[in-house]
Amino acid sequence: MAVEKVIIIEGIDPLVLFGVNNTRFDLISKHFPKLKIIGRGNTLRVIGDEALVDELDRKVHAMIDFHIRYGYLSETNIKDILLDNPESIEKAEEDLTDVLVYGNHGKIVKARTVNQRKLVEMYQTNDLLFTIGPAGSGKTYTAIALAVRALRNKEVKRIILTRPAVEAGERLGFLPGDMKEKLDPYLQPLYDALHDMIPPKKLQEFMEDGTVQIAPLAYMRGRTLDNAFVILDEAQNTTISQLKMFLTRMGSNAKFIVTGDITQIDLPRKEDSGLVKAINLLSGIDGIAVIYFDTRDIIRHKLVKYIVNAFEGASENSQRQTDAPTDDNQTK
Repeated sequence: MAVEKVIIIEGIDPLVLFGVNNTRFDLISKHFPKLKIIGRGNTLRVIGDEALVDELDRKVHAMIDFHIRYGYLSETNIKDILLDNPESIEKAEEDLTDVLVYGNHGKIVKARTVNQRKLVEMYQTNDLLFTIGPAGSGKTYTAIALAVRALRNKEVKRIILTRPAVEAGERLGFLPGDMKEKLDPYLQPLYDALHDMIPPKKLQEFMEDGTVQIAPLAYMRGRTLDNAFVILDEAQNTTISQLKMFLTRMGSNAKFIVTGDITQIDLPRKEDSGLVKAINLLSGIDGIAVIYFDTRDIIRHKLVKYIVNAFEGASENSQRQTDAPTDDNQTK
């Protein structure tokens, strides 16, 4: 008996299901040649034998569920679902468990180094994590990927990213534009990471409704951050009192990650940095973990690793010369 049914596509961009130029829609239609399938907007209008219509409905929802769970749906995944190929689907799910986020244009975001994987592992059992290490080691990028995954999995309701607005030799008041325009350059690295992982239109919606918030550290004062994944970046440029203010914002069902590079302190007095002091104060508390990244974790251009090593070596030599006794204070 022929029936007509409308399948609502929810929780997924119809373009993901239909494909560019309807390539995936055609794939689904060819698998059900006896059904008349019409795709419009976020609906599929299906006409045909009731059993076949129900089968199509089940498989379309299986595709949607797959995408919601893993943030990804390939043509191979669609074919496996259409063919009821459980072994291939199970293998695909196993492969996807290591992926933190499937970003824009099929970009795979996953922990790629020992310490990045350690961060992902420690995240499971700790609500506050400190990640310390050099530029390019993936501290912030991995943390933001964990935050996006938590949001997609509905583990949290919002993502809050913050940085101290500190830059050597500049003052906000002398920069052009309104307050947002003055602060955006400091926050741009956080925007860049989010643009890799969330479709632009969806990210814009998230920022407009407050699901994703990016703000300088001073804006955190007085807030209680519940059901949130909160990342403080460039924490080496905070004082101990600023770090205390930030950490005491933690509300119920919150995850906090603090990232920093203690070799790149931009405060007028480097000894004012509160990051190392805070770690020493909080180490040993259950639910708090510290992960130290190093040059082995650097995944930018291959030269960055050598640049970091060279500068660190020069800094150590300079420190040794400063600490060396002079003729005046040597013991005769």
